Amino acid sequence: MLFRMIYDDKLAQAAYLIGCQRTGEAIVIDPERDVDRYIDLARKENLRITAVAETHIHADFVSGARELAERTGAKVYVSGEGGPDWQSRWLDQKSGGSGGDGGGGGGYDHQILRDGDTFSVGNIDFRALHTPGHTPEHMAYLVTDRGGGGTEPMGILSGDFVFVGDAGRPDLLETAAGQQGAKEPSARTLYASLARFVDLPDFLQVWPAHGAGSACGKALGAVPQSTVGYEKRFNPAIRAAAGPQREFVDFILSGQPEPPLYFARMKRINRDGPPVLGDLPRPRRLSAGELRAIDARKAAIVDTRPWKAFREGHVPESLSVPLDNTFPTIAGSYIHEDEDVYLIVEPARLDEAVRDLVRVGIDNIKGYFDPSDLEQFAAAGGRLVPTGEEDAAAARDRIGTPITFVLDVRRRDEYDQGHIPGALNIPHIRLPAHLGEIPRDKRIIVHCRSGVRSARAAAYLQRAGYDVTNLAGGFLAWEQVSDLIER
Repeated sequence: MLFRMIYDDKLAQAAYLIGCQRTGEAIVIDPERDVDRYIDLARKENLRITAVAETHIHADFVSGARELAERTGAKVYVSGEGGPDWQSRWLDQKSGGSGGDGGGGGGYDHQILRDGDTFSVGNIDFRALHTPGHTPEHMAYLVTDRGGGGTEPMGILSGDFVFVGDAGRPDLLETAAGQQGAKEPSARTLYASLARFVDLPDFLQVWPAHGAGSACGKALGAVPQSTVGYEKRFNPAIRAAAGPQREFVDFILSGQPEPPLYFARMKRINRDGPPVLGDLPRPRRLSAGELRAIDARKAAIVDTRPWKAFREGHVPESLSVPLDNTFPTIAGSYIHEDEDVYLIVEPARLDEAVRDLVRVGIDNIKGYFDPSDLEQFAAAGGRLVPTGEEDAAAARDRIGTPITFVLDVRRRDEYDQGHIPGALNIPHIRLPAHLGEIPRDKRIIVHCRSGVRSARAAAYLQRAGYDVTNLAGGFLAWEQVSDLIER
């Protein structure tokens, strides 16, 4: 058996290519949408992808299962548990050609799985385990390598059920998808599912769908894989599940970070069927004149330069989204799926940016502009504007005056540990849903812990028409200045 994990550092997401070298067949578990990576890897290993499976309807990225079925003819395996609201609705909507929205080519070869169902890829057997809690339909898969002489499973593809050091958060149906009152029942369901995990043999390897940095849990470990026995002994969520249900529910729901705003959209897209790309978008290079002609109120201009360069001068009403590990999360939260997108990005990193965007359902990438040409843009009559930023000492003199409003864009748990008096807390990845709470007749000072998240928020608010200043150094700088004054 060949086993490869394909990891996306930015979304902390793991897909798995598992192949039977004897028959040349392979399956991909939980693929992202730019599926050429999996196809190329399989080809390199002399395998052909004949199957694709999902553990659940994902909230943090657009699934590539449909795309992979279109490109390779792979058989699709998805959960049939969880009730009618949590069934994949695209299985009978094959596009009949690349780049379509589906519906013209009949149905995909597929199997809807119930708890305990089995299927094989070559000499590798998979057994579906219904493990609800994170989502109602969630499946994990026990993997047995008969080709290697195995008669018992060697590991479990645990999806978002069990991570290294954590369990999948059960609150997203409420906090992300808006189903009021869902998180406590989901936590109780997860409690029961974890009891089933504890009954598994200790020697089983655990292959989760996420690692540290994912918003699908609160304390995911940075080690990519584990064992059932190790997680039983040291995973705080599983240890909590060994106690009373009420204590577990309180433990698993407390301290969960606010989900990015785009999560609700991902749930809908993945359930109803992601549009088939066929190929990645190929944005064309823009001239200075074409960049000037873009109406940034109707299209998103995404500037990927570092904050300092953006702050000193950028195309009016553009967003500051540096091409770092937060790029897809910020872009997914600040850009509407139907918006046309224009990138200010180094040509060598264009493919990276395009992949990051389509993974969170942003497909309308129309053009890009080389940032090294911005001086030429300005010389040709293009306007560049700054974003305000000031240090904590200057901000302290203004905070508390009638014309100033403080916006704290940290997580709620950070805010609760200490905040500037009178500050409104809206986490930066939830900002577009709460603009009505921010006054337009005051000067906004926005801050986070160190000034990074608030820089993204400041650019977004400036695009939305606010008079905004970023607090350099964030709350840490504010505390330092406050300590000095008190001394």
